[in-house]
Amino acid sequence: MKKSIIIIGTGMGGLSAGCYGQMNGYDTQIFEMHSLPGGQCASWKRKGYTFDVCIHHLFGCSSSSKIYQLWHELGAMPRELVQPLECTSVLSPDGRLFIDYYDLDRLNEHLNQLSPADSKATQEYIHAIKSFTKGDLLGETMLGSPWSLVKMLPSIPASMKWFRITMQQFAERFIDPFLRRAFPLLVYSAPSTPMAPHLMRHAYGINNALQWPVGGALEFARSIEKRYKDLGGKIHYRQKVEGILVENGKAAGIKVADGTEHRADIVISNADGRRTIMEMLGDKYINEKIRSYCAEPADETNWAVHVFLGVNRDLSREPSAMVMLLDKPVTIAGHKNDSLEMQLYGFDKTMAPEGKGVIKVELVSSYSYWKQLHTDKQRYEEEKQKVADQVIDILENHFHGIRSQVEVIDVPTLMTWERFMGGTHGFVNSPDKKFSFVTGMRGRGGVPTLPGLSNFYFVGVWASMAPALFGNALSGRKVIQTLCKKDGKKFLVKKV
Repeated sequence: MKKSIIIIGTGMGGLSAGCYGQMNGYDTQIFEMHSLPGGQCASWKRKGYTFDVCIHHLFGCSSSSKIYQLWHELGAMPRELVQPLECTSVLSPDGRLFIDYYDLDRLNEHLNQLSPADSKATQEYIHAIKSFTKGDLLGETMLGSPWSLVKMLPSIPASMKWFRITMQQFAERFIDPFLRRAFPLLVYSAPSTPMAPHLMRHAYGINNALQWPVGGALEFARSIEKRYKDLGGKIHYRQKVEGILVENGKAAGIKVADGTEHRADIVISNADGRRTIMEMLGDKYINEKIRSYCAEPADETNWAVHVFLGVNRDLSREPSAMVMLLDKPVTIAGHKNDSLEMQLYGFDKTMAPEGKGVIKVELVSSYSYWKQLHTDKQRYEEEKQKVADQVIDILENHFHGIRSQVEVIDVPTLMTWERFMGGTHGFVNSPDKKFSFVTGMRGRGGVPTLPGLSNFYFVGVWASMAPALFGNALSGRKVIQTLCKKDGKKFLVKKV
């Protein structure tokens, strides 16, 4: 008799667990509070424009990477892809533009034109990128065999030092003031990020393993949803799980908002970790360490609000991603900004009507700021409009005339996240309130199980600690591998 599995949430971890569960003879079904798949892997349409809240760069877009194997198993590859020319760009207040080209010859020439005096730092940067192009470090670490990892050993020493040097520290090797200010912001405006993730991202871009899925996040999630359904899996949309049933210390099913109960041998949660533990399980299966994970973060500053603009403007010649440095700080949504982080989707013609484009500006703020505003609907909407107006005013300095070209504005916040995805603190809501790139590469480091509760598992960020879709997809694969081992079964992968 088949073992049954109930999965809470159609995020990347939940869809992955469902697919691999079906491949390995388990009877799975997913309960999703929203009407669409993907969880955080989300995008939506407004008057012909597509607004994508998730994907910046997608790893695993070339068969040269083992991450491609993961996506292929899940039905997400092959697909139509676009390769932007650059990792990101940085624009100075006086109009200088640093374009971090994937093509190393072009990047070398560009940097030497920007600052001939920085040729030494430029060469060191180019050499560092090259050191990551020689292997599939991410793919091999996640999905490779022990022997394949052994074969990579000779190349590892040259790479390891870049895990100890931050973007800010390397930036100090440049003489040019603009490059010193620009370089620390190349990885999502996070100067304390180690150089290694950036160099790896650059290397994967050179090898065409880092691209953009045409159509954005929802289309990507739908391809995995289709794979899951083709394997015989069932998804129940608009079914919010309010409780996890427990009998004799074992997860035994779920209770949904309409009061109905559904039984299963195994329960897997891809839902918000804090809500799963504190609400669905009633704060019963917890120790001091996990209780600390569920506490309010001491520093809740986070990517808390986005400003999406659908504009009657051709963006096809603009960089795919850009950080705009400001000549003086501007306070937006209670946070002082020295720069604006944005994506410009002119490289994907499906994201906007012909001749038009989408701009997404990502802003740092706090959960409590928006939570308090949300208690007063009028104040909340007024603040969102104010944020949009401030952003448009700043963009006008570079994109002259853009204010009159704006046709659609959408400003989702962490309250939007909470309403549609059930999460509370966005990216900060990982187990120890921060991401670990190394443990995320390995698909571990989070909280896969809970003390005193058997037949229950987490997938997604609470299991992987990975700041990337591939890490959360890997967590779904790993939980089914764990179940197969426990049940004495060989883990199987069915070809698409």
